[in-house]
Amino acid sequence: MAPSRTGARLVVCRREPLTSTCRAGRLLIRKLIAEKLCIPWNEIHLQRTSKGKPFLANDILGSHPSFNFNISHQGDYAVLAAEPELQVGIDIMKTNLPGSGSIPDFFRIMKRQFTEAEWRAIKSINNEWIQLDMFYRHWALKESFIKAIGIGIGFNLQRIEFNASPLQLEVGNVYKETKMLLDGDKAEGWTFEETRLDDLHHVAVALGKPEVFVQKDFNVLSKDLTQPQFQVLTFDDLVAAGVPIAPEDPTYWDNFCSKQECPARQSTHSR
Repeated sequence: MAPSRTGARLVVCRREPLTSTCRAGRLLIRKLIAEKLCIPWNEIHLQRTSKGKPFLANDILGSHPSFNFNISHQGDYAVLAAEPELQVGIDIMKTNLPGSGSIPDFFRIMKRQFTEAEWRAIKSINNEWIQLDMFYRHWALKESFIKAIGIGIGFNLQRIEFNASPLQLEVGNVYKETKMLLDGDKAEGWTFEETRLDDLHHVAVALGKPEVFVQKDFNVLSKDLTQPQFQVLTFDDLVAAGVPIAPEDPTYWDNFCSKQECPARQSTHSR
């Protein structure tokens, strides 16, 4: 089955025993490739670029030359976005209070990450919690773009500026109104899908044609792209069609179960 024209959006909830969002993300990739490209689980070969972006290393250039996917995980969810033709990057952020210090102190530490216009938009709201929520929304947008172009650490985040719209996102809806400036110019060739999975988790998906970032040829995206909704999966959904990718080791589970659920803390008091 070929990938759909509008791609795929998958999300899995972490609330499963013995399942981390990192592990769930890897399972999401295998489920997607097995179902969309009909490659058996145990024949899927994944690699990473020099900048750390995962890609499918199987020889599929004949039928799916531009198949692209990306994952992210934070808080209670792991998320995946995939596209048959477009560059894609995805990021999820959970709104959390700073570990120490106040929200204004946190903003001062992060000042260089956003432009002056972005900070004005964030701080235009009187409520500090909503300001923090907007901060993480902008952060997810920036990370989605960086992950789409596959540059990684070292990109100057002030080169990109977002005009987030609308200001409020309803849970479950997909929005495409947000626009981006790249080096001060309108980046018409990039589309950003935004959604809320719940009151705390933002998801941003960056979509652009290959070579868009390099050539700055921004008039390339079709305007009739529909907005894929996220499909929510459980851990059982992820592994339902899975097959072992390595010979089973019968001692592995026994060794795992023999470990302490919570290692005892060593006393720091001298005797």
